[in-house]
Amino acid sequence: MKILFLCTENSARSIMAEALLKHHGKGKYQVYSAGSNPGEVDARTLSAIEHFGLPTENLTSKHVDEFAEQHFDYVITLCDKAATECDGRVNGSNCLAWDFTGPKSREGANPFEKTLQELNERIKTFSLELEHLKPDSISPTRFYKSLADDIRLKTLLIIAVEQEVCVCELMVALAQDSQPKVSRHLAQLKKAGILSDRKYQQWVFYSLNPTLPIWMKQVITSTVVNEPNFIEQELNRLNVMGDRPARMAKCCS
Repeated sequence: MKILFLCTENSARSIMAEALLKHHGKGKYQVYSAGSNPGEVDARTLSAIEHFGLPTENLTSKHVDEFAEQHFDYVITLCDKAATECDGRVNGSNCLAWDFTGPKSREGANPFEKTLQELNERIKTFSLELEHLKPDSISPTRFYKSLADDIRLKTLLIIAVEQEVCVCELMVALAQDSQPKVSRHLAQLKKAGILSDRKYQQWVFYSLNPTLPIWMKQVITSTVVNEPNFIEQELNRLNVMGDRPARMAKCCS
């Protein structure tokens, strides 16, 4: 699994996140960091990491464009500015937006150490979440049971086409008035390990779990290809909403 952390300068937060996930992942993940306007790694960043007991070798500032041709399972931005500037510049199955205050703008004592501690708590949780995304935990029986419902099946097919959707987009596409009903089906698909989600501002976007076995992904995509009429009306309703960000404005309304 490949994971990329992004911030503007790639001098503090993303460097810390790279070092922390390498530590908590115990070598199981390929972890990188980059910035939209990179400079030198702040010496205070390296000092905080070393004081935390982690190595700082090979922690260098890199430009996000160096990773433009690579695919990542997770692309995680650590500030709103990076989320905007890096949007679409890196290919990621799951794009998460974490907003952490930069240590350079923090007031009080030991700002770099405090930022490192906050990131450490989030990354420990994230590392545990990744541990539960094991493809062998999804049995064929559970997978096919998850498809045995019109709303859940159409949801997966729509996501296969759109890459990711939020609840309100699905409500429009499926012509459903009940948000709890749609959310309940999404929760079942996530609990089964078929979907993953990411939070961005007030929205939660759902996508296919990047660790889903290839044959399961092929079942979903082949259904789209061979039975396009099955979700034709649903996709037409979604297209009426337009593209993002205009579509998101309609969700708010």
